[in-house]
Amino acid sequence: MEGRIEKRVGLQAPVARVWRALTDYREFGQWFRVKLDGPFVPGPVSRGHITYPGYEHLKWEAVVEKMEPERLFRFTWHPDAVELQKDYSTETPTLVEFGLEKTPTGRLLRVTESGFGKIPRERRVDALRINDRGWVEQMKNSEAHVSETP
Repeated sequence: MEGRIEKRVGLQAPVARVWRALTDYREFGQWFRVKLDGPFVPGPVSRGHITYPGYEHLKWEAVVEKMEPERLFRFTWHPDAVELQKDYSTETPTLVEFGLEKTPTGRLLRVTESGFGKIPRERRVDALRINDRGWVEQMKNSEAHVSETP
């Protein structure tokens, strides 16, 4: 079981605006509900804290793999890493890719998360289910953010 999530949302905004919402760590934090310690940079671990109500005690960590301006933003992370005492660093992270495509009315934002098949069996089904629901909400959040803040 590979396990893959893909969500899409059409955004009526210039590509530069959508790209800024995805890759500026402050803007990303607003719609994704995470307070990041600093800018996204390919290579080192990006750290912060979740700001979503009820989850403020959780850390956020991801490794940015690629930033192709106005086209692709890719990072790895450990999905559903909610047990504070557990060390998730021994698990293979999933890959999250945000892709931007031009449409007649603006941009298509596509998010794909893959690699769930490498998550330990006891966490796999829950991680896939929780993140599938989470990406539905995050796509709505990104759409609202881009349309409400120029």
